[in-house]
Amino acid sequence: MDLLLRGTIVAPEATLKNGWIAVKDGRIQAVGQGDDAPEATRTVDHGDALILPGVVDGQTHATSCKGMPGIANTTCGALAGGVTTLVDMPYDNPLPLDRPERLEDKKAAIAEHAHADMALYGTATRETGTGLMRELIAGGVCAFKISSFESSPTRFPRIGADLMLDMMEVLADTDLPLGLHNEDQEIVHARMAEARAAGRDGIEAHAEARPMAAELAATAQFLALAQASGAHAHPVHLTGAEGFDQVSAFAGLGARVTGETCVHYLCLDAARDGERLGARMKVNPPIRPGRVEGLWKAIEAGQVAFTSSDHSSWPIDNKLTDSIFDAGAGVPGLQTLLPLFYTLAEARGLDAARLTAEQLSTRPAAFFGLDSKGAIAPGRDADFAVLETGDVVFDETEAKDGLQWSPFHGDTFKARVSATYLRGAQVWDGTNILNTPGSGRFVARGTGSWFAKQSQADQGQAQ
Repeated sequence: MDLLLRGTIVAPEATLKNGWIAVKDGRIQAVGQGDDAPEATRTVDHGDALILPGVVDGQTHATSCKGMPGIANTTCGALAGGVTTLVDMPYDNPLPLDRPERLEDKKAAIAEHAHADMALYGTATRETGTGLMRELIAGGVCAFKISSFESSPTRFPRIGADLMLDMMEVLADTDLPLGLHNEDQEIVHARMAEARAAGRDGIEAHAEARPMAAELAATAQFLALAQASGAHAHPVHLTGAEGFDQVSAFAGLGARVTGETCVHYLCLDAARDGERLGARMKVNPPIRPGRVEGLWKAIEAGQVAFTSSDHSSWPIDNKLTDSIFDAGAGVPGLQTLLPLFYTLAEARGLDAARLTAEQLSTRPAAFFGLDSKGAIAPGRDADFAVLETGDVVFDETEAKDGLQWSPFHGDTFKARVSATYLRGAQVWDGTNILNTPGSGRFVARGTGSWFAKQSQADQGQAQ
């Protein structure tokens, strides 16, 4: 073997104390426990630390501010957070990924700049329609994404129900999901105008101007189109249990539907944290009051496909405005996703290590058809996040994402990422990024099917 790792291994079937992982040529060859490990050129013993599969962050915005070169800083932050694969959004700077040549440009940018592996969402626009979607699928995109709310005519244009349905009809005979930024534009515009006219410009006004009704209305229409077309529909940030109840209801009607939440919705509350954080916690859809408990119950009930960071690579200057409505939306999250989720799960008395591996690695890898990722099992890529447990205060000034700000600055996490491995190579040592730009690779969608995997899992539980 090239490498033998020792520690507490969070494998698919069990957590193995005094466990080991044997690696050769960047792939896991064997997993075991005790002293019967194979010989290896290099052995690293992480003691009692948890070794989890590398995180697959299913929603990132690497190029928000700096365009394609922004991939470098973003993927450094990823490795420092134990994230070895990013699933990156199609609507960003400089142009939407709606045609094959732009897919090739982004693949080239990954080859030049990325420190971590990246999979890619594609999209369709009014300019291209659905005519190039098959070519993007052939090029390896793992999903498509659109928005029902326009925050920018190029970065985030509004896609109407007509093109939505056209896209679903193209995707209906595939396993690729269609993701949606799920807010009703007319409701939000009207409520924002009312708030501005009344001179209300705090973070709670932001949440009220984008009410749950706007989210539920957009989600319901989207899920109904999936029911009619047979496509896989996936609202990408459900902010309350109500949205997951909608998904479950449409699934009960036979629709191929799933839902996702983001880690900031699992801990922040507009009423409790708004005055303290202000625009530093502004995201769209908004962080609402009183929704945290319902979201955790949805996770525990198996309703949540996976949890992501929705990392947005905006500098803090983007937040420093007089009115909340002029501040940029989005927060950094790649470096905090893993330790924060683990901390929250442990606080609820859950098996934090196993739930973290499932929600942040195994499920998103299966969802996006990334067959070589997401689990510590023979044949998979040797991607690992090593977690040392114990109280750690997060310091935003030490972040490796090039942004150096976070809504979680000063928070105490119950674990830290002390090492990260990408395809068998150590790429983070707890202090430094150890690889070079271009070490990351583009990861194309494989043959995995989310609904087939879930059906097999359900059958196994029944037996």
